Amino acid sequence: MSTRSVVTTALVLMTVGFVSPVYAQEAGAAASNAGTLIQWSLATSGFALAIAAGLGALGQGKAVAAAVEAIARNPSASTDIRANLLLGLVLIESLVIYVLLISLILLFLAPFGTPKVA
Repeated sequence: MSTRSVVTTALVLMTVGFVSPVYAQEAGAAASNAGTLIQWSLATSGFALAIAAGLGALGQGKAVAAAVEAIARNPSASTDIRANLLLGLVLIESLVIYVLLISLILLFLAPFGTPKVA
């Protein structure tokens, strides 16, 4: 069994373990948990932004390294490689900006409508 499949299996089991208590709540408890929902949306937006920024930086580093190596091997194709590199970097960065937008929506807008106070 490879390390990647072990890590993937562990992450899936951890996710299921964290999510399963949410479904065990009573119907009345769900209405009073508006504050908990807001806290979880704050934590989710923070983790999503951290993961997106980290993986986006890794992707950009790998793309730049591959482009520099390609230019070193074939300097005459540097303009084409540079153009494709910039396009790739823009697309990677736009994914991180989309996650930032979603995180800001989760931070500043009440999730799933306004909480009802009884």
